Amino acid sequence: MGVGKGTIARALVKQSDYFAVDTDDLIESLENKKIKKIFEENGEPYFRNLEKKCALWCEKNVKNSIISTGGGFYKQPNIKNIGTVIYLESTFDKIIEGLHNAPNSKKKFKKRPLLNNLEEARKIFNQRILEYKNVADIIINVEDWDANIAAGKILKEISK
Repeated sequence: MGVGKGTIARALVKQSDYFAVDTDDLIESLENKKIKKIFEENGEPYFRNLEKKCALWCEKNVKNSIISTGGGFYKQPNIKNIGTVIYLESTFDKIIEGLHNAPNSKKKFKKRPLLNNLEEARKIFNQRILEYKNVADIIINVEDWDANIAAGKILKEISK
């Protein structure tokens, strides 16, 4: 969450023939409301069910594309059927620093409901690190890279 998945996906699109799809955007379209509102009105379990529906749809319908996912999407049982899983690795502090330094910082924090409580968000982050690494086919450290460099590294890795 906040590591730069969307920014790197856009860089990948510019450097390749891939299209980019964002699962949070798909869910917002499906529900006709923002993720934050879905969490507020229906709670996290409801949102996770929407992610499951989205994962099944991606498996059937999305090919030759970059799929940016939310932070909990890795738990979808069919994730490996969807495609190559790439974990964009960074420390929690670097992610938060990057969000604070972004030109639209307030908006970036506002759209991520799990970042309302940084202590809790750090706990979730630390719990997920090992799980992310276990699910990943490729791990790319993006802590000190810009999106174009990260995209180039990803393209090199997936073409091996």
